[in-house]
Amino acid sequence: MASWFWIAFGLSVLALAGCTASAGLPSYGMVPDFALTDQSDQPFVSANTLRGRVWIADFIFTNCAGSCPRMSAQMRQVDNALRSDIKDLRLVSFTVDPVRDTPAVLARYAERYQADRGVWFFLTGPQASLHNLARNVFTLGDVNGDLEHSTRFVLIDRQSRVRGYYLTSEEDAIPRLIADAKRVAKDRF
Repeated sequence: MASWFWIAFGLSVLALAGCTASAGLPSYGMVPDFALTDQSDQPFVSANTLRGRVWIADFIFTNCAGSCPRMSAQMRQVDNALRSDIKDLRLVSFTVDPVRDTPAVLARYAERYQADRGVWFFLTGPQASLHNLARNVFTLGDVNGDLEHSTRFVLIDRQSRVRGYYLTSEEDAIPRLIADAKRVAKDRF
């Protein structure tokens, strides 16, 4: 009788573990719904655009002479690599410089990186909102006017769970991100 208890207990633990670590990747937390403004000067409501989709996020600013051009080129590379495998993939680049990165400035930047409308969004909004997302949701730092920012990409699954962080300066980061995005795209629950 006791052995059946332990078998049932073990199966329960395995079932629960499967719910929290689908695709074999950890879950680092949930991304709540948010509202900002996109590069077309249109309201961007994450619940309408991102819910139920795999997406990748980063934080950049358009007049950055350092890591941002590399990161945006890498995001373009990720989009090209995943386009045929994940039809509903979305890319989201948040500005850390909302004072200068107006929708018009973001639109010109998006053109520079051949961002497809409806797929790759460049977002701006109130500094406090961007700061909350960077600091409290993605845990990537601050948006406080000093233009310091993380150079990590963040993978988010269809259930709005953060599933991975990828330091863009690491040689294997982009291939790992592409592979992991394909893995989480297969999860449909």
